[in-house]
Amino acid sequence: MTDVASFGRVAVLMGGTSAERAVSLRSGAAVLAALQSRGVDAVGVDVGDDVVQLLAAESFDMAFIALHGRGGEDGTIQGLLEWLKIPYTGSGVMASALGMDKWRTKMLWQAAGLPTPPAALLDSTSDWQQVMVELGSDAIVKPAHEGSSIGMFKVQDAEGLQQSFGKASKFDALVLAERWISGKEFTVAVLQDQVLPPIQLKTTHTFYDYEAKYEANDTQYLLPCGLDEEKENELKALARRAFDMVGCRGWGRVDVMQDQDGGFWLLEVNTSPGMTDHSLVPMAARAVGMAFDELVIQLLQEVRSRQDGKG
Repeated sequence: MTDVASFGRVAVLMGGTSAERAVSLRSGAAVLAALQSRGVDAVGVDVGDDVVQLLAAESFDMAFIALHGRGGEDGTIQGLLEWLKIPYTGSGVMASALGMDKWRTKMLWQAAGLPTPPAALLDSTSDWQQVMVELGSDAIVKPAHEGSSIGMFKVQDAEGLQQSFGKASKFDALVLAERWISGKEFTVAVLQDQVLPPIQLKTTHTFYDYEAKYEANDTQYLLPCGLDEEKENELKALARRAFDMVGCRGWGRVDVMQDQDGGFWLLEVNTSPGMTDHSLVPMAARAVGMAFDELVIQLLQEVRSRQDGKG
């Protein structure tokens, strides 16, 4: 049995000020309820402009980060917690900042020889027609520092690329266009030393967008994922390498496409995955017999082991 008293007083950080605030509040509420159900002295903290003063004034022994998006999973809150000497779940400052930046994550993976779709940075002077020629017939436009598919648009021509850049640039100063991969989409959760079973995502939408993730009732989550054993092991090994290359720790999720020839392409790594009723890491954990409350306890145990020099 886990000695939950060893965790001390735990701050569950949620909310924040990013575009993913609503999702974070749902994640945080679920985590808080699970921890309290196991007897952990957990307190919900809605992160706002006063978070520095609040965390400095309170006496917390540990933090569970249930924040999503900028300010929460980009290294910012992690740096604050380092200064305050409050141990926390998930990746450290460097990996959090890198994982939040889709462009620089892609550059790292490419340098390491890992497969990720070709992409181009966009700005107001881009040659839209040339970008489309370089990327192929279809592309997807992405703000570099947003999550939950916010500000993402599929485009099929130069005019659509330029228009979508205008929309995406309202979310982020750094916008990229990436070659569209037609095929199956998978997500792979990593939990400490374990790679959980991949999940195949099926949606009636053009892609797995915000509505498909959090609002739609017809999104399908295939678990088992539909791959044969050899391809599933290949996918899990690739996700592990991608996760480790970014320097992630504790837990996270790697999103991958499989093209029509069977090849895998890395899309992004998520260092603070969702923990809502639609979320994918809890779903993958259930597939190996791990209930939600046990998952959150295990994440705190990883923090405690790290503090004790065992992890």
